[in-house]
Formats: sequence, structure tokens, C-alpha cells
Amino acid sequence: MGAYGERVAVRHLLDQGMVLLARNWRCPSGEIDAILRDRDTVVFVEVKTRRGEGFGSPASAVGPAKVARLRRLAAQWLAETGIHSGEVRFDVVEVRTRRAGAAAVEHLRGAF
Repeated sequence: MGAYGERVAVRHLLDQGMVLLARNWRCPSGEIDAILRDRDTVVFVEVKTRRGEGFGSPASAVGPAKVARLRRLAAQWLAETGIHSGEVRFDVVEVRTRRAGAAAVEHLRGAF
């Protein structure tokens, strides 16, 4: 289900005019779901996919430890790639699957 949510989220972001730089970037410290460019801003994206609301909103799963890890990973990615952006942003994309029809997508810009 996570891979499906990531595909839906990335397609949504591309449809908004963003450019994909990396998907599922991994290093020994963790993974970043997607990294995109939104004009002059490098955007690090965490995708959260849920079938229902039983565990709260998808974004509520991005707690302080996850935020800190994503910030460290983003700094590492920027250092490794040599990409120096004027702006960096951290977004969360919530994907809610449905029994029938397309998934609902909510893009939280600058989530943390």
C-alpha cells in the first residue's frame, strides 16, 4: 500500500508542475520518499498512506523523531548531490485510499 501511495503522491506533485529529482532515496540513516523541485525550491516529501481514519490523519504519523530524521537526511542529500537551492521545504502528502475510485490526496506544503 505504501508504494501505491507514493506513486499517487508523486503523480499529483508532477501534475502540479514540480520536477522529480529522486524517489525513494536511501542511505544507511533512512529514506526520503520523494525529492522534487518546485521552481527554485527543493522539496523533501514524506508520503503517508491510510485506508481509514482509525489511526488518525496520515500526517499525524510524522512525529518529532521522524521530522528530525528527515531534516538530517535532507542535509545529507544536499551535501551528496551538490545541489544548493535558495530554498528548502518539507511537505507531507496524505493519500487516503477508497474502496472504489481514485484515492484522495492532500498536499501539506511546508508541513514542518
